[in-house]
Amino acid sequence: MNIRRALCASVAMGALALAATPAHAGTLELLKRLHEKGILTDEEYNELMAEEAAPSPASASGDAMAKAQASVDTTRMVRMTDSGIGLEVGPATITFSGSVNGFYVHDNPDTPSARTAVVGGIANVGANNSSAIRNGLLPGFLKVSVATKQAGWDVGATFGMYPGINSTAWGALGANNGGQPTALATAGIDFRQTFMTFGKPDIGTFKIGRDIGLFASEAILNDITLLSAGTPGSNVAPGNTSLGRIGVGYIYTDFQPQITYTSPSFGGLQASVGVFQPLSSLTGPAESNSAPGFQGKVTYDGKFGDVATRLWVSGVTQKHDLVAGGSFTGSGVDVGGKLTVGPLTATGYYYTGSGLGTTVLGLFDTGVPQTGTSVAKRDSEGFYAQAMATFGKFSIGGSYGESRLDYASAADQVANPNLLKVNSSYVGQLRYGLTSWVTLIGEYVHSQAKAHSGNKAESDAVAVGGILFF
Repeated sequence: MNIRRALCASVAMGALALAATPAHAGTLELLKRLHEKGILTDEEYNELMAEEAAPSPASASGDAMAKAQASVDTTRMVRMTDSGIGLEVGPATITFSGSVNGFYVHDNPDTPSARTAVVGGIANVGANNSSAIRNGLLPGFLKVSVATKQAGWDVGATFGMYPGINSTAWGALGANNGGQPTALATAGIDFRQTFMTFGKPDIGTFKIGRDIGLFASEAILNDITLLSAGTPGSNVAPGNTSLGRIGVGYIYTDFQPQITYTSPSFGGLQASVGVFQPLSSLTGPAESNSAPGFQGKVTYDGKFGDVATRLWVSGVTQKHDLVAGGSFTGSGVDVGGKLTVGPLTATGYYYTGSGLGTTVLGLFDTGVPQTGTSVAKRDSEGFYAQAMATFGKFSIGGSYGESRLDYASAADQVANPNLLKVNSSYVGQLRYGLTSWVTLIGEYVHSQAKAHSGNKAESDAVAVGGILFF
């Protein structure tokens, strides 16, 4: 009987494989027909029907699992994110990212003399060489981002803390003041990012808070010295960061309070525009500004054959109201591009401005003379060109850049004979990708500053260290 039951079950399963009816209903119908034809006895038919009626262990287990899942409140679940470092808490995704870097920097400054004085120069001048263990152009950072979808909107918030490894002195620039290399001093924490975003794929994204600016942001984000040291600046008493190529090819974009809008991408073309907190110059006359600043940027990402391309143009403008009377408008525009083909990446960048400044303190500094109610503006311009080739874990690259500053007037020339005319630097760099997180870097930098008077200063620096991203 067991053999015949097994044969019947096999026949039933074969019939089910060809049937279009659901499995359970098809089995019952087949057993009924086999019983009617006498193939199955009454006893066999009743036993098989009882087996079909009883739930299998697998189905019982599945039902229990489904009931258990239905009873779970998914808004209280905590899961790992699919990628990166983070977790999902109910409907929200929390991600963590960060970086740590450090470099040994040895700087050989120019010997002080009457002919090395350059106001606004980036080349160091001093009686002795200097050594420092310091951050590069980037300080360390820890970013925490929270993202979710609510009422059809993609909503997010980001907090970014940027601590340096060097101790900083208290002053007007907060964590970006000069260094204080003494015992019992503390490192500065530059809380650069605090912003919210909301948007939709077909509408674009709005940002409110403090984040990197639009004008000149591509210049620094594509600079090879972003991951290294570049021109060291003060190496005797290092602050939160080195200079990289700031003031020697571009003006620092800065992290600024803003309300910005970024459009969706249209075939690789994307635009951003924003209203910004008006900035007062640290080097010009006192200001009390009545209007905000405005910035905008357009980028294009595309591919032409084997050549990957990123192109951009951005601009900035702001009216400055002087406390003593009068006003001026500082403005600037830049353009650049990055091309990647095979192992080689090449970048070119150019900016020009009026009343915008050019040196390392920030936007609008050195843009006008310091005294009086003069509204005469200093024109400025600059550029850099660089290339980087990667072969396996090794990358080798180099760059050259300049930043230039003109006099505002004949009176400005008389009052400031040693005003900077041009800052420039050469950079040679070698990288080794130790792991997916850690990159080791060696670098040589030659910096030069020239004044309108003919004064000149030069310095040479070597940096060796590494940077980690997660």
